[in-house]
Amino acid sequence: MTAGKTASLDLRFGDCVEAIPRLVPRGAVDVIVTSPPYNLGIRYGAYDDSRPREHYLEWTDRWIRVAVEALSEAGSLFLNLGGKPSDPWGPMETAQVVRRHLGLQNVIHWVKSIAIERQAAGRAAPLAADLAVGHYKPTPGTRYLHDCHEYIFHFTRCGDVPLDRLAVGVPYQDKSNVTRWKSSGTGLRCRGNTWFIPYETITSRRKDRPHPATFPPRLPEMCLRLHGLGRTRLAMDPFLGIGSTAVACARLGVPFIGFEIDRDYLRLARERVAAALAESERGPRP
Repeated sequence: MTAGKTASLDLRFGDCVEAIPRLVPRGAVDVIVTSPPYNLGIRYGAYDDSRPREHYLEWTDRWIRVAVEALSEAGSLFLNLGGKPSDPWGPMETAQVVRRHLGLQNVIHWVKSIAIERQAAGRAAPLAADLAVGHYKPTPGTRYLHDCHEYIFHFTRCGDVPLDRLAVGVPYQDKSNVTRWKSSGTGLRCRGNTWFIPYETITSRRKDRPHPATFPPRLPEMCLRLHGLGRTRLAMDPFLGIGSTAVACARLGVPFIGFEIDRDYLRLARERVAAALAESERGPRP
């Protein structure tokens, strides 16, 4: 599958641990954006997500090893991990496995739902009322708070990869003192390490979001922009799912390769990429 004349989009059926060493040259990938199974007992089509913790961490070490072999010297691995309130250490333990091979450069918090009180928003953001936006899965019982965020661990080889922070920057809310800052010429500031990226509202989970654990394409798009589109020769997602990273690459014109062990998910990923390409060809709506 090809995006225009420059961006090749290669969506493959297969296990990434076996496929990456065969199909991806050493050091060819500049950005990896991925969300592996979290080992939370989620019902996938072709994967057992309820392994003993030690087996899951051993498997994590195997796929990380082959992914690191494919990663360029100045590459970025954006690893999306979530947990559950009763087991908050899962993402940290998984990140510790990755730590054996890469340095942790940034920890980004993907906020799915947030409440902003009118008074706290400030005068520059005149809210008519308190604001609650986004979606989350309610946590039953009374012991735990609703889980409204996940982690994006940004790993690099040495922790010194320069980033295009203003590519995902936000406008200054109060520009009265903006001239004090040397980087204020664009009117943007660094977004920081909290990213509010809500899921789109859907009418049917089975139809609109058939994968039980996926992220919105906006998330990998922001990761790619942050790393720097001009420095991204090839992006990869070892756990393609229904193709959110591939969709982001199709929209941005970034070459991509991804792997998926579930044929149904792979079919849906290809359909989503085709739709994204068709939308790009039509151009922005008037």
